[in-house]
Amino acid sequence: MRYRVRHVTTYEYGESVSICHNEARLSPLATPTQRPLARRITIEPAPTVLVEDRDYFGNTVHFFSLEEVHSRLTVIADAEIELSPKRPPDFSRSPPWERVRDRVRRDRDPEALRAFEFSLEAPGARRLPELVEYAAQSLVPGRPLLEAVHELTRRIHADFRYLPGSTHVGTALEEIVATRQGVCQDFAHLALAALRAFGIPALYVSGYVYNQRVGDEGRAQVPDASHAWFSVWCPDHGYVDFDPTNGSVPEDEHVTLARGRDYSDVSPLRGVLLGGGRQLVRVAVDVQRL
Repeated sequence: MRYRVRHVTTYEYGESVSICHNEARLSPLATPTQRPLARRITIEPAPTVLVEDRDYFGNTVHFFSLEEVHSRLTVIADAEIELSPKRPPDFSRSPPWERVRDRVRRDRDPEALRAFEFSLEAPGARRLPELVEYAAQSLVPGRPLLEAVHELTRRIHADFRYLPGSTHVGTALEEIVATRQGVCQDFAHLALAALRAFGIPALYVSGYVYNQRVGDEGRAQVPDASHAWFSVWCPDHGYVDFDPTNGSVPEDEHVTLARGRDYSDVSPLRGVLLGGGRQLVRVAVDVQRL
């Protein structure tokens, strides 16, 4: 399956900006089931410096600086990607979750050692007593890991309301738990915090999901936007994706941008600037199936 993605971010400043330094994580990853065919990042005004690199987690990062006075910044990321269908393993035949927890704590082979850091707390996925109790309903003793995670994913989808605009990047996890509402980023953090409280390695994934087109105008049921989900490490299967916002297991409609411990590791755009005053940010995403 092939997709074309355009992600446009525009910053408008109340006062002139004299200089800014930024980093963007807007280029799709290459994975066993995802092959980037073309990608381009366009920045207006043109940056003085633009360098491509990879971060600690293997994500593509573009570092750029503007050293001229400007009152508007636009970053356009275009990509074409080919996805192969993921074939999820038989969840009932995965190892008990306690065995996976114990392996990452004990083993020092490269795979388990790499997974270990994703079993620890992160700023956006902290241990909460309420989440320990919530996750325990799925993580019963001896239960196959992936079976338990799948049930947890579906429970989050059923128990929490997706409400755009109800939260922001800095909203505390405690508020999400208390109000039982949020957006994809919040539900991914909630799942990560719940699983890591039991020592299960899981990482945060940012990207896009294709929305089916309906109606005579060919419009999406919901506007395209950035998306987030999580991925759990399971021996012999690697990382297996789960989408709590949709209560699903991603197959061939999720495009992966970046992976990390939480949102702060994979933020699409961030930076520092001199000047600017009040800012207005607009983001537009379009995902097309080719």
